[in-house]
Amino acid sequence: MSAKPQTALITGATSGIGLELAKLFARDGYSLVLVARDRNDLSTVSAEIEQEHNVPVLTIPADLSKPESVKKITNILAKQKLQPDVLINNAGYGLLDSFTESDETAQQNMMRVNMDAVVRLTRALLPGMVKRKRGRILNVASIAAYLPGPNMAVYYASKAFVSSFSGALADELRSTGITVTALCPGPTRTGFEFRASVTGTPLFRNAASAESVAKAGYRGLLKGKRVVIPGFVNKLFVLGTRLVPSRLAARFAHRSQR
Repeated sequence: MSAKPQTALITGATSGIGLELAKLFARDGYSLVLVARDRNDLSTVSAEIEQEHNVPVLTIPADLSKPESVKKITNILAKQKLQPDVLINNAGYGLLDSFTESDETAQQNMMRVNMDAVVRLTRALLPGMVKRKRGRILNVASIAAYLPGPNMAVYYASKAFVSSFSGALADELRSTGITVTALCPGPTRTGFEFRASVTGTPLFRNAASAESVAKAGYRGLLKGKRVVIPGFVNKLFVLGTRLVPSRLAARFAHRSQR
């Protein structure tokens, strides 16, 4: 009797890094639970993956900026009797604007997606992983986690939160059979740049592809790495942020967004 395929739940799964990760898991025979806001995009992506890889795909339309979305996801999982073996907290976005002039509701929604949903989904699925003594969690942070980001202050801070949360959780779970990985890419062509209004800035002149970042994250996740920083230049960048005063790092980040 063949073993039951493992299941990966991926948020923000219809584009960018999330979509590329979905393809990688499907290629390796995982069943998928794909979460995203747009029902039509989910239907298109799921049909393509099912046709190409012949794996089961459950889609859950959910807007993670809404507090009730995580409960909706967990209720559907319970009805389907699904217990994800892998959780990919990929959904997230940024906004480029001065803090005092930015829309308060937009900032709050971004915090719910980038931080609150990550914590709540992890809290919802982790006890089952601990009980089964196996599981993997990948939280998509950013090299933005390593420095202040003027004009994207809340976004940079949210990624610092994800990085810190992941590192702390990885240590808490070190003897449980569960791994937690923080994926910290540099600028990546995912569509993020359009929503954040940073296209054409120095920040995105040499952006990586979503496919290359997903592959690095996938390999690191399977190896149980705590932190994955794709790209030699990005690794040097993170090292540099540790060697210069925070004030200078913030000034550099500010200039790169112009």
